[in-house]
Amino acid sequence: MRLLIDTNIFLEIILDQNKAEDAKALIGSVGDHDFFISDYSLHSIGILLFRRKQHDIFRLLLSDIIQNAGMTVASIPAEDLQLVADVALRFNLDFDDAYQYAIAEKFNLTIVSFDSDFNRTERGRKTPAEVLSA
Repeated sequence: MRLLIDTNIFLEIILDQNKAEDAKALIGSVGDHDFFISDYSLHSIGILLFRRKQHDIFRLLLSDIIQNAGMTVASIPAEDLQLVADVALRFNLDFDDAYQYAIAEKFNLTIVSFDSDFNRTERGRKTPAEVLSA
């Protein structure tokens, strides 16, 4: 399955939140699926980690997840950014969710997220547990 991993999946792990174990299990299954992360997610995680002075964790994310595990970083070129506005208006999403959705649509990806806002979209979303049990 081709999966777009939403920012909140990584944040569950980084911040050791309630659903961190589910998120870790999903990330651990990288060999079973084609994983994608948006450039927006990667930059958002970087901002958070740098504010917390956790530069080494950002480096670890880059080396372990992006480079070694082969996760693809996907982006929307400037000439296609109007898709984000279209998606935001169509599904009443904020910018970050609309960006994620536009990436999923452009690259035909399944969104994996804990964010229920995606439930009101045509593509919907799957939780890590749903992906792992499929």
